[in-house]
Amino acid sequence: MPLRYPYLWHWQDERGESEGRKDRPTTVAAAFVARDNQNYLLLLPVTTRLPAPNRIAVEVPATEKRRAGLDQSRQQWILLDEYNLDPTATSYYLQASPPLGQFSDAFMRLLLTQFKTLLPQAKRISRYP
Repeated sequence: MPLRYPYLWHWQDERGESEGRKDRPTTVAAAFVARDNQNYLLLLPVTTRLPAPNRIAVEVPATEKRRAGLDQSRQQWILLDEYNLDPTATSYYLQASPPLGQFSDAFMRLLLTQFKTLLPQAKRISRYP
Protein backbone atom coordinates (compact mmCIF):
# COMPACT_ATOMS: atom_id res chain seq x y z
CA MET A 1 0.00 0.00 0.00
CA PRO A 2 1.61 3.29 -1.05
CA LEU A 3 1.20 6.46 0.97
CA ARG A 4 2.84 9.88 1.02
CA TYR A 5 5.49 10.01 3.73
CA PRO A 6 8.53 12.20 4.52
CA TYR A 7 10.98 9.34 3.90
CA LEU A 8 14.36 9.85 5.57
CA TRP A 9 17.07 8.51 3.26
CA HIS A 10 20.01 6.62 4.74
CA TRP A 11 22.46 9.26 3.47
CA GLN A 12 20.42 11.97 5.21
CA ASP A 13 20.37 9.97 8.45
CA GLU A 14 24.16 9.54 8.26
CA ARG A 15 24.50 13.35 8.00
CA GLY A 16 22.53 13.74 11.22
CA GLU A 17 19.29 14.85 9.59
CA SER A 18 16.14 13.68 11.37
CA GLU A 19 13.41 14.78 8.96
CA GLY A 20 12.67 13.75 5.40
CA ARG A 21 12.96 16.71 3.03
CA LYS A 22 9.65 16.11 1.24
CA ASP A 23 6.66 13.82 1.21
CA ARG A 24 7.09 11.09 -1.37
CA PRO A 25 5.25 7.94 -2.30
CA THR A 26 6.40 5.20 0.04
CA THR A 27 5.39 1.54 0.13
CA VAL A 28 4.22 -0.15 3.30
CA ALA A 29 6.14 -3.42 3.13
CA ALA A 30 5.10 -4.80 6.52
CA ALA A 31 3.09 -4.01 9.61
CA PHE A 32 4.03 -5.90 12.76
CA VAL A 33 4.06 -5.94 16.54
CA ALA A 34 7.59 -5.89 17.95
CA ARG A 35 8.93 -7.30 21.21
CA ASP A 36 8.17 -3.97 22.89
CA ASN A 37 4.45 -4.59 22.09
CA GLN A 38 4.33 -1.56 19.77
CA ASN A 39 3.00 -1.66 16.21
CA TYR A 40 5.46 -0.63 13.51
CA LEU A 41 5.38 -0.05 9.78
CA LEU A 42 8.32 -0.93 7.58
CA LEU A 43 8.39 1.56 4.68
CA LEU A 44 10.24 1.32 1.36
CA PRO A 45 10.91 4.45 -0.72
CA VAL A 46 9.52 5.02 -4.21
CA THR A 47 11.70 7.14 -6.49
CA THR A 48 11.49 8.57 -9.99
CA ARG A 49 15.29 8.76 -10.28
CA LEU A 50 16.98 5.87 -12.00
CA PRO A 51 18.65 3.93 -9.16
CA ALA A 52 22.45 3.81 -9.16
CA PRO A 53 23.95 0.51 -10.35
CA ASN A 54 24.88 -0.45 -6.76
CA ARG A 55 21.26 -0.04 -5.54
CA ILE A 56 18.66 -2.80 -5.50
CA ALA A 57 15.28 -1.73 -6.83
CA VAL A 58 12.19 -3.00 -8.63
CA GLU A 59 10.60 -0.91 -11.36
CA VAL A 60 6.88 -0.29 -10.84
CA PRO A 61 4.94 -1.53 -13.91
CA ALA A 62 2.28 0.71 -15.48
CA THR A 63 -0.62 -1.40 -14.21
CA GLU A 64 0.72 -1.22 -10.66
CA LYS A 65 1.25 2.55 -10.88
CA ARG A 66 -2.40 2.88 -11.86
CA ARG A 67 -3.60 0.67 -8.98
CA ALA A 68 -1.38 2.47 -6.49
CA GLY A 69 -2.35 5.99 -7.52
CA LEU A 70 1.18 6.85 -8.70
CA ASP A 71 2.11 9.21 -11.54
CA GLN A 72 1.54 7.33 -14.81
CA SER A 73 3.80 9.59 -16.84
CA ARG A 74 7.06 8.80 -14.99
CA GLN A 75 9.16 5.71 -14.46
CA GLN A 76 9.27 4.74 -10.80
CA TRP A 77 11.23 2.26 -8.70
CA ILE A 78 10.86 0.85 -5.22
CA LEU A 79 14.23 0.62 -3.49
CA LEU A 80 14.77 -2.56 -1.48
CA ASP A 81 18.15 -1.91 0.15
CA GLU A 82 17.01 0.59 2.80
CA TYR A 83 13.87 1.25 4.77
CA ASN A 84 12.28 3.45 7.42
CA LEU A 85 10.80 1.88 10.54
CA ASP A 86 8.08 3.97 12.20
CA PRO A 87 5.84 3.22 15.23
CA THR A 88 2.19 3.60 14.27
CA ALA A 89 0.91 4.82 17.66
CA THR A 90 3.26 7.78 18.05
CA SER A 91 4.12 8.73 14.47
CA TYR A 92 2.88 12.13 13.38
CA TYR A 93 3.87 11.25 9.81
CA LEU A 94 1.66 8.18 9.64
CA GLN A 95 -1.35 9.89 11.22
CA ALA A 96 -1.38 12.43 8.38
CA SER A 97 -0.81 9.96 5.52
CA PRO A 98 -3.89 8.37 3.92
CA PRO A 99 -3.22 5.56 1.41
CA LEU A 100 -2.78 6.56 -2.24
CA GLY A 101 -4.00 3.22 -3.57
CA GLN A 102 -2.93 -0.39 -3.40
CA PHE A 103 -0.49 -2.67 -5.22
CA SER A 104 -1.71 -6.09 -6.33
CA ASP A 105 -1.00 -9.09 -4.13
CA ALA A 106 1.22 -10.57 -6.86
CA PHE A 107 3.38 -7.42 -7.07
CA MET A 108 3.67 -7.22 -3.27
CA ARG A 109 4.73 -10.89 -3.11
CA LEU A 110 7.46 -10.14 -5.69
CA LEU A 111 8.69 -7.15 -3.65
CA LEU A 112 8.57 -8.93 -0.31
CA THR A 113 10.28 -12.07 -1.62
CA GLN A 114 13.22 -9.98 -2.84
CA PHE A 115 13.22 -7.73 0.23
CA LYS A 116 13.23 -10.70 2.62
CA THR A 117 16.61 -11.84 1.27
CA LEU A 118 17.99 -8.28 1.62
CA LEU A 119 16.62 -7.50 5.07
CA PRO A 120 19.71 -8.59 7.05
CA GLN A 121 21.95 -6.13 5.17
CA ALA A 122 19.36 -3.44 4.29
CA LYS A 123 19.96 -0.06 5.91
CA ARG A 124 17.36 0.61 8.60
CA ILE A 125 16.43 4.16 9.52
CA SER A 126 14.41 4.22 12.74
CA ARG A 127 11.96 7.09 12.98
CA TYR A 128 11.62 6.91 16.74
CA PRO A 129 13.90 7.81 19.66
